[in-house]
Amino acid sequence: MTRIFRTPRTFRTVTLALATSLCALLLAVPSAIGGPAAKPRAHASASFLTGVGDEGLAMFLNPMWQQLHTKIVRYIAPYDAAVHADDLSRARGWIAHAEAEHQQVLVAFYHSQHSPTKLPSISSYQKDVAKFVKLFPHVRQYQSWDEANRGNVPHSFSSPSAASAARYYQALKRVCKGCTVIGLDVLDANTINATLRYIKEFKREVVRLHTVMPSIWGLHNYSDINRLESWRTRELTKAFGGQVWLTETGGIVQFKPSFKNTRGSGLTRAAKVLKYMFAVAASRPQIKRLYIYNWTGGNSSTRFDAGLTNAHQQPRPGYLIVCKALHAAKCSVKTAKN
Repeated sequence: MTRIFRTPRTFRTVTLALATSLCALLLAVPSAIGGPAAKPRAHASASFLTGVGDEGLAMFLNPMWQQLHTKIVRYIAPYDAAVHADDLSRARGWIAHAEAEHQQVLVAFYHSQHSPTKLPSISSYQKDVAKFVKLFPHVRQYQSWDEANRGNVPHSFSSPSAASAARYYQALKRVCKGCTVIGLDVLDANTINATLRYIKEFKREVVRLHTVMPSIWGLHNYSDINRLESWRTRELTKAFGGQVWLTETGGIVQFKPSFKNTRGSGLTRAAKVLKYMFAVAASRPQIKRLYIYNWTGGNSSTRFDAGLTNAHQQPRPGYLIVCKALHAAKCSVKTAKN
């Protein structure tokens, strides 16, 4: 999901314009969520790491997160974070907490928070991300642009074309020698034809640039698993042709106006989706990592909410699914009803 960056004490939220357009992508067939699902078959060699993506420091301080004993986390930073004091301060604090907890950090770059509708030139992008890489020498895993195929939301933010995304990828590889640079990071949709074209165009531009083709790709498969389906994940995994990390995935608790958390119904639905998420990941041997979005949820007025905990850091039913899947020691905890 695309987000606005807040202070470390608050969770990331979705703008009204973004939520409206994303709703069209995810919820084109509202009745599909919660409907019958074909259970994916686990592959004998399936093995993947599980982590959480979030921009809030509260996650690291919560005993519920600590007992999961995850090894990986994901952070989204503006590509120009290194040249803006506010963005850099947030990144420093978050990454410091992550490293103190012995987490391997994956950083995904994204649009500027100071000029979100203006895409950077390749030289500007390369210069700014180079500064970031130098400031955080222990971070060795990056994505060049979060949800690159997300499209433009007028007056809110812009996204790169497939050709531009390939050039950003090339620029990041140039300044982060020896780093693991993930290829495209894309969002699925109800209909994935446009996403498939984007992947194809990105690959064509990588070849034209004489750049090394990515061996690891990023996918956000919200639309698929929240319909309790897996065919989109399967087809996009095939299109990538390499190792796949589900860099954002998870169960939606609330997405107004289509999905409301009425009397806890959204909590039950999200828990069901999270259980299915693990089954889908286990069914595709190419999937080696999944990052659940996200840790801190919202309240009844929040438009988009996929948190494993509520706004008060209390565990939800979905947390129990994750806790048990990761074989944590104390998963029998009282869950919140909101």
